[in-house]
Amino acid sequence: MPRIIVSSSIRAKLASKHHVGEPEVHQCFANRTGSLLLDNREKHKTDPPTRWFIAPTNRGRLLKVCYVPDGNYFLRTCFEPDETELAIYRKHGKPTDF
Repeated sequence: MPRIIVSSSIRAKLASKHHVGEPEVHQCFANRTGSLLLDNREKHKTDPPTRWFIAPTNRGRLLKVCYVPDGNYFLRTCFEPDETELAIYRKHGKPTDF
């Protein structure tokens, strides 16, 4: 099973900019019911491609999780999605829980 890798710089950004704790990231991975989507925007391209999804934490907080799978899951960011991101994920990710 792949591990979720959160670098110290990403951990600091999550805490200071997005007010997201690492346990919430793990909860989102565990609670995901929709599909994974690819981030194919030019300025966000990675090799392998960045994947993303929206899922709730154990307390029901919806978060957008972006990561690069490369043996393990290397977290890029995690934050509360806006309405556009929610609409995209509802349409293409087809989650069953929101």
